[in-house]
Amino acid sequence: MKKIEAIIRRSKFEEVKKALHDIDIDFFSYTDCYGVGNEKKKKNVFRGSSDTDFIQRVQLSIVVRDINLRKTVDCLLNTAYTGEVGDGKIFVWTIDESYRIRTRESGDESMYNKD
Repeated sequence: MKKIEAIIRRSKFEEVKKALHDIDIDFFSYTDCYGVGNEKKKKNVFRGSSDTDFIQRVQLSIVVRDINLRKTVDCLLNTAYTGEVGDGKIFVWTIDESYRIRTRESGDESMYNKD
């Protein structure tokens, strides 16, 4: 099993979510996050104070069986892409074990996507 962590533009989240559902990746977690990077956000100055230059993003956390890794990463690469600086990052690492608490299933059987 693999864990995929993707940090994407907030504006692409709904499109990415739909695309993941279309390839039968129906279970994942996400959080709103902020970051800094090479993309420069124009600061707005209002009454002498400027807003932050942090960039709004969404961080997705997806655990998939090994057979679903490539299609999930490809889906993220294709759907989150704009071609501009700041499209985001994808990280992948190995998950040693997983358990479904309700049934006590472990390993691949504990995952929602049986394909």
